Amino acid sequence: MTAHQPPAETAAPAGPAAPAAPDGVAPLVAVVGATGKSGRRVAARLTAAGVRVRAVSRSTEVRLDWDDPATWATAVAGADAVYVAVAPDLAAPGVPEVVADLAGVAAREGVRRLVLLSGRGEPEAQRAEGLVAEAFPARTVVRCAWFAQNFSESFLLDPVLGGVVHLPVDGVVEPFVDLEDVAEVAVAALTQPGHEGLVHELTGPRLLTFGEALAEIGAASGREVRLRTVTGDEFAAGLRAAGLPADDVDLVRYLFEEVLDGRNAHLAHGVREALGREPRDFAGFARREAAVWSPTSTAAPSALSEVH
Repeated sequence: MTAHQPPAETAAPAGPAAPAAPDGVAPLVAVVGATGKSGRRVAARLTAAGVRVRAVSRSTEVRLDWDDPATWATAVAGADAVYVAVAPDLAAPGVPEVVADLAGVAAREGVRRLVLLSGRGEPEAQRAEGLVAEAFPARTVVRCAWFAQNFSESFLLDPVLGGVVHLPVDGVVEPFVDLEDVAEVAVAALTQPGHEGLVHELTGPRLLTFGEALAEIGAASGREVRLRTVTGDEFAAGLRAAGLPADDVDLVRYLFEEVLDGRNAHLAHGVREALGREPRDFAGFARREAAVWSPTSTAAPSALSEVH
């Protein structure tokens, strides 16, 4: 098998009929970051729709190693569409150029659609969007507010379970977005026409402070949890004590101290524009995930994947 021959794929389990290609074969989507918070939801929704999914990462049978460009063509060869999510964030140093290079490979391999997960209010992420557009003009950007799921399956879970969340924020408001909405929009862009070249900016339907979000989590779960505002240095020290690598500590601190400075304190309407409905509310997310935070929960935080 050469680097440009598509690997054999296994058909997805039966589900709602997927749009068939002209030869009658269900479309194939390569999901980069399929084990991350958004990627696994995108892969699950595609599979349920009868779309063939090729999950690619450093550890999958068909590899995509960001540090080894020789793996990229094989990872996307034969795919109709590609979903790209980078952990921990598109704004990490060096990532914009690397992702743009992958987009160029996808274009040369004949991929028709590329959906890029991006962060709202991040200058480096927006620079990455521009570089990707130069390499793949038909790309679709899914530009997201802060994920609600950061409270339930990422680096904020352990503090929530501990009852006190130490953050370098006070009264700043954020329109937390539910990752189920993110995945649904991404799947629409990967499988349906009309999203090419667009930027879907996704938020929830209302603005909340982090303290208000924690209060909703407490009300839904029965667990007492509160916010304690700390300095940036104290916050970084806590992240290091929790075992986060130095690069991740710097990135998360940047997101809290710079991106969460009020620049995103307004709603966007990408969910409505892409799906024709209003976004899911944070209260609904909290009720759905309440068991994760129950007083008897033994849940453990997942590794730091996409954080924005």
